[in-house]
Amino acid sequence: MKTEHQRSAGGLVVRRGEVLLISLQGGRRWQIPKGHVENQETVEAAAVREVREETGVTGRPVGRLPSIEYWFVEDGKRIHKRVDFYLLDYVEGSNESYDPREVSGAEWFPWPRALSQITFDNERRVAESAHQEWRRRHGEEVP
Repeated sequence: MKTEHQRSAGGLVVRRGEVLLISLQGGRRWQIPKGHVENQETVEAAAVREVREETGVTGRPVGRLPSIEYWFVEDGKRIHKRVDFYLLDYVEGSNESYDPREVSGAEWFPWPRALSQITFDNERRVAESAHQEWRRRHGEEVP
C-alpha cells in the first residue's frame, strides 16, 4: 500500500480564559481547529489561517504546542499525518462566522469544560499543555 505524508497546522485560541473549539458531525465531535499547510506557507501562518477559515476568529501566535502524529487509510492509501499546534491569543472575529462547509460550529468553552469536551485523547493532551502554558503566562500556579 502506498504511503502519503501530510502536514497540517492548527491553533487553540484563548479569550479571557475561554478556549475556542470546533464541532464536526453535528456536534458529536469537538476538536481543535486545524488543516493542511499550503505550498510556500509557514506552519505558523497555516495555523492562523486555518483557525480563521474554520471559526471566523483571528488569533495571534504566542507559543508553540506539542505536535501529534497519526496514521489512517483513505482512498487505498496509507496516510501519515503530522499536525503542529500553536497557542493563540484572541485578536478579533466572531465564532458565529464559522464556515459551515468545513465545520458544524465553533464555540467558546471555559478551560475545564473545553478539556473534557475534546473528543480525541491526542488533541486533549495538546489542550492540556496549552492550559499549562496559558496559566504560566498569566501567573497562575501550574501543578
